[in-house]
Amino acid sequence: MPHDETVLYELRERAAWITVHRPDKLNALDRETVGRIAAAVDRGLDDPGAVALVLTGAGERAFVAGADIGEMAALRADEAQRYSRFLQQAFDGIERAPKPVIAAVNGFALGGGCELALACHLRFAADSARFGQPEVNLGLVPGAGGTQRLARVVGRGRALELILGGAAIDAAEALRIGLVNRVVPAGDLEREVTAFVTALAGKAPLALARALEAVVSGAETSQDEAMRLEAALFGLCFATEDMREGTRAFLDKRKPTFSGR
Repeated sequence: MPHDETVLYELRERAAWITVHRPDKLNALDRETVGRIAAAVDRGLDDPGAVALVLTGAGERAFVAGADIGEMAALRADEAQRYSRFLQQAFDGIERAPKPVIAAVNGFALGGGCELALACHLRFAADSARFGQPEVNLGLVPGAGGTQRLARVVGRGRALELILGGAAIDAAEALRIGLVNRVVPAGDLEREVTAFVTALAGKAPLALARALEAVVSGAETSQDEAMRLEAALFGLCFATEDMREGTRAFLDKRKPTFSGR
């Protein structure tokens, strides 16, 4: 993909790397870029060579520093509501992806950038990364799912502290409160993500997809409904060749070879 594009796509080491490429804007999100991210995610889901997707930002300073304020400032109230729904639906597509999606947070993840990272299933951060929902400092609230996903990830109290206070936190604090899964030196971020994806490549793809569905969809229902969903997905696994291969390999004391069927 030409490097004048705002979103780059590259298949590397079984991962579809999707890079927000607006370094002059600290990778800020405008409508066109969000649409291209959604299209790149669809491409990664259709790519048979990709076992996982990785979202990151161009350069060393920012993952995504936030929304493009210049574009947003001109919106009327009704237009802003439609724009919020557009962002929410694009990020919902990431959260509901049947392949693992990892945010490789290499710098600022503020506002819409933090919300984009929250939509990913896992978040690996460079030690230089910073996270925050500073919308109240602009007279706004998070509009791309931040009020809901942040509370689900770190709990209501910590989410409210970040959203109401509008201050950024460093990677170490993000790890302490459970906002990120891992923090590594900036120079090791790509290597750490690649190693994790390599491990995923040895798992049964249908089992990964159903595990994601159970956790993501189950979190939106009552525990009883979520348990029924888990049981249904557990049962579906028994109709797969991968389940038979996995159990045979365990009994034979060998490494399984999964086919995704």
